[in-house]
Amino acid sequence: MTRLFLFLCLWLSLWAQNVLGSILAIDYGADFIKASLMKPGQPFDVLLNRDSKRKIQSTVGWKKNDRLFGSDAAAIAGRFPQDTFPSLKFLQAAPYESEAVSFYTSISTADVVKTERGTVALRRSDGTEWSVEELIAMQFAYVRDLAESVAGEKVYDVIVTVPPYYTQFERDAVVDAIEISGLRTLALINDGTAVAVNYAMTRNFPEPENHVIFDAGASSIRATVVQFASVPGEGKSKANKDATQITVQGVGYDRYTGGTELDRRLRDLMLSDFQKRYKRDISTDKRAMAKLWKEAGRVKAILSANTEAIATIESLAFDIDYKAKFTRAEFEAACKDLKSRYAVPILEALARAGLKLDNITSVILTGGSSRTPMIQDAVKAAVGANKIAQNVNADEAAVLGAALHGAGLSRQFKTKDIRISDIGPYDIQVSYQAEAKNPGARPRTINTLVFPGGSKTGTKKTLTFKRQNDFSVKLAYKASPAPGFPTEFLEADISGVSEAIQNLTEAGATDPVVKATVMLSESGFASVRDVVVTGEFKDESITGKLKDFFGKGSPSSQPEDTASETSSSSAAEASATTVKPREPISLEIDVKFPTIPPMSVKEKRTGRDRLLAIDAEENAKRKREEARNTLEAYIYKLRDLLYEESNDSPFMKCSQEPERKALAAKVDETLAWLQDHGDDADTIQYIDKRTALESLERPIVHRYKEIEEFPKALNNSQMWNWSTRLFLTEAKQNLTKELETGTVGKYTKEELDELEKTLKEHEMWLNEWVEKQKKVKMNEDPVILSSEMRARAKVLENQLQKLVKKRPPKAPKKTSSSSSTSSTAASEETGSDSATTSSTAQSTPAASPPPAHDEHGHDEL
Repeated sequence: MTRLFLFLCLWLSLWAQNVLGSILAIDYGADFIKASLMKPGQPFDVLLNRDSKRKIQSTVGWKKNDRLFGSDAAAIAGRFPQDTFPSLKFLQAAPYESEAVSFYTSISTADVVKTERGTVALRRSDGTEWSVEELIAMQFAYVRDLAESVAGEKVYDVIVTVPPYYTQFERDAVVDAIEISGLRTLALINDGTAVAVNYAMTRNFPEPENHVIFDAGASSIRATVVQFASVPGEGKSKANKDATQITVQGVGYDRYTGGTELDRRLRDLMLSDFQKRYKRDISTDKRAMAKLWKEAGRVKAILSANTEAIATIESLAFDIDYKAKFTRAEFEAACKDLKSRYAVPILEALARAGLKLDNITSVILTGGSSRTPMIQDAVKAAVGANKIAQNVNADEAAVLGAALHGAGLSRQFKTKDIRISDIGPYDIQVSYQAEAKNPGARPRTINTLVFPGGSKTGTKKTLTFKRQNDFSVKLAYKASPAPGFPTEFLEADISGVSEAIQNLTEAGATDPVVKATVMLSESGFASVRDVVVTGEFKDESITGKLKDFFGKGSPSSQPEDTASETSSSSAAEASATTVKPREPISLEIDVKFPTIPPMSVKEKRTGRDRLLAIDAEENAKRKREEARNTLEAYIYKLRDLLYEESNDSPFMKCSQEPERKALAAKVDETLAWLQDHGDDADTIQYIDKRTALESLERPIVHRYKEIEEFPKALNNSQMWNWSTRLFLTEAKQNLTKELETGTVGKYTKEELDELEKTLKEHEMWLNEWVEKQKKVKMNEDPVILSSEMRARAKVLENQLQKLVKKRPPKAPKKTSSSSSTSSTAASEETGSDSATTSSTAQSTPAASPPPAHDEHGHDEL
């Protein structure tokens, strides 16, 4: 039982370590990544990158063999355009022939290739191909490393924001990237819903309020109609008295009218101006186009706050330095066709929510592009300036809201009780072929809408099929969710139907049917869950027969080739009438992906291995560079010591001429090796070269460190000599009094004699070797080490402390009542002496020790 208890304690402690982990939130945008870390005891804020910036550019690139992230990767786009990959969000699960890929090729200089899954990968200049999921996984892993450096522990769980219009294909791509990066998906949350969580965290809603979250990002524009309301909380505590309910009522979006499209228009203005001015076409020059793209983003940011801006690009192409002035009016004229589209998502979201502008309290602006005057003017014109609210952080509201929601999903964090009810934006239907009644009949496909657009996430639908044989069901969007995207996304082959029906029939079941559960998860994934065969069994009791006689328990007939939804209430009613519930028989489900499949386990493992390999290579390269830099710095440090003009430095005082010559020769030899062979050397060689130098310098360093430590060690030894001598003097005086009175003292004569013997031996040893050390020069090895002095003093200290902490003996018990008076008097006298002895022993170091003596005979450094 004891072993079992210890095992359970160990298991619970390990389980608690896993449970009490950190939660990482990532807002992955086309231009920037924002991250936040939730950890018990850690301040809640946005995660800083290695440059102490609050957001990271969504770019990964290579400078020859060095992989770079963020601003470092974006900075090399002009020099390595084919090795720099920005704005990967547009390509998540995008089919190779889709409009998303066409748009990406118009803004990026990267080479796009088709994968076996029909999606895209990007090819580096050296021919290496990386899937979009792998490149995004690199960025997730980079953010994870930042989080782990702050948390001081491993980070596993992550919650990621996605646009509400993301399809099942795109959500699968996000999860695949998370898994390749080595993280675990805690949840996906729509970015508008995440902003709503952040908005509700510091506010109360006595009355229900409707707001529009208008998110103008780099990739797209989204509008989310959200209702905030107070609902009763769980528990009796005051903290749980009220909770906030966030209900998403409608969404609207425009996939490609975002900040990136504005950058593209501005870049095209610069391109047209250059070609008109210099009569040269640079549209196929990847380096020139990458430089124009980078400058367009900078100029757009300036025009958001100013009416004009100067574009300057050094050596844009043909050794031409490009410089031009652009005005806000000119920029807006190039984008005038977009202005009417900016507010459309708001109107669409309101229509889908069944609300009007009068029902809306405010339109909350968020997203980096919401600062663009053109977009703000369009929204104000559509909803009115009095409806505009800018009371959330446009850049950070989504990631902070996601982090708060992630904390709410975990029991280790105590946050405000905020409940979310989100929706799916698309019509999702189930398709299957009807069972042929006659042999050779033409198969007929039946489509059943199971989750209409606006259905709540986290809901289930149960479909009932009157089938006799194995069949398949498909989940598909009723219409194409985006240009170039397919509609079908999942197929479930259901097998074992005939065997299960036969088993139930033989057991007495009537009208067995197949029931399949279809679920729309909280993260927006539609799936076929449990599929079972169930039937009704007659109740043979008198009550059951009477109910059956009046027809109350007869099951409703259904056509064989239709599916119907079954609610829990109807099932309960059936069980209460003429049927007796029996355990249903589960069927096998084989899930397939007919169009764009997510990455297989093998593909994700391969991607993970590739990332680990490149991480290991970079770590080895980093260690090699550190070893080289350390060796180089050490060489120059030794040269400064060897050739400094002053002879008063510790190094010069404690070294001998032959030692300096040998060290100088080794330094020159190592420096020559570094210059000739340093570029080709490995980490071990750098370490060996430094070790050889350290072996020559170590005796010198040892000498002047011993000179520094000698006075401290000597003072320590003298202090314990003095304390022991004081203790012995007082203890012997008390022992003499105890012998005269016949009382039993705290210390015996043998104990004191043993301590005195140890003291004398220590004093003799110390005096002998201190005298020898006085004769040693500074550039000679010491004859006595400070560590040995402390060790010998420790022996004396331990013996002294053992006596000091010794408990006094107990007074003898009384033997008879006749001698009580004399015994009491003797006891009082003995107790007085004992108290005196104890007090003396405990106050041994009351007097100050003698002043420290510098007896090593050397000048101080």
